[in-house]
Amino acid sequence: MITSAHNEQLKTIRKLHERRQRERTGLFVAEGEDLVDAAQEAGFEPVALLVAGRDVEPALLAAVTTLGSGTRVVGIYRQRWSRPGGDLSVYLDGVGDPGNIGTIVRAAHAFADGAVVLGPGCADPYSPKAVRASMGSVFARPPARAAFAELAGTTVALERDGGPPLASLVAEAPLVLCLGAEREGLPALIANGASMRAHIPLRPDGPNSLNVAMAATVALYECTRGRDPARRHNG
Repeated sequence: MITSAHNEQLKTIRKLHERRQRERTGLFVAEGEDLVDAAQEAGFEPVALLVAGRDVEPALLAAVTTLGSGTRVVGIYRQRWSRPGGDLSVYLDGVGDPGNIGTIVRAAHAFADGAVVLGPGCADPYSPKAVRASMGSVFARPPARAAFAELAGTTVALERDGGPPLASLVAEAPLVLCLGAEREGLPALIANGASMRAHIPLRPDGPNSLNVAMAATVALYECTRGRDPARRHNG
């Protein structure tokens, strides 16, 4: 059992909290039993797996995680990256909050058959916060990386006020929903270069915008609603 804070595996977990270390090593951490179970279900073999009370003193494990004393297990895994594609996918540009990235990965796993494609300025989908927000979907549906110009199919620039309502669009698959940062939105190059533009209508007495993760989830649902009878339903 690990009894020293200077143990190399504990040092590695601490280092992997930093993006540059994750990029340099190609590794990331999953904290908690649910995420480790999701990794196993998706066929990810851990590079290292530490269980509190079995492999390491609980206080030492708690000290190197972002979850604190509630963490009973931490796994170190190798990153996987998908290729862009599928009949429905999401492209993100400049989305800097890792929680939003993870939530969108989860939403795409629920509604789309394609990966979330990350463009410039996006947060790391393998940061601890993003992995937690994905609730394990980052294992089942690893993200992709590509420039906007590399996308194939019908690209839809989702904007606050641009274009017709998303529900009214008629487009052939593959369909790529493109979203940008909440404040800045999509860069003009993407907004102008997309196949079409669309927006999500909001109530006039409600907020004037949606969180980018909420917008992506609503858009994904709208694009699949009533169009795929084989899709799994949850009640």
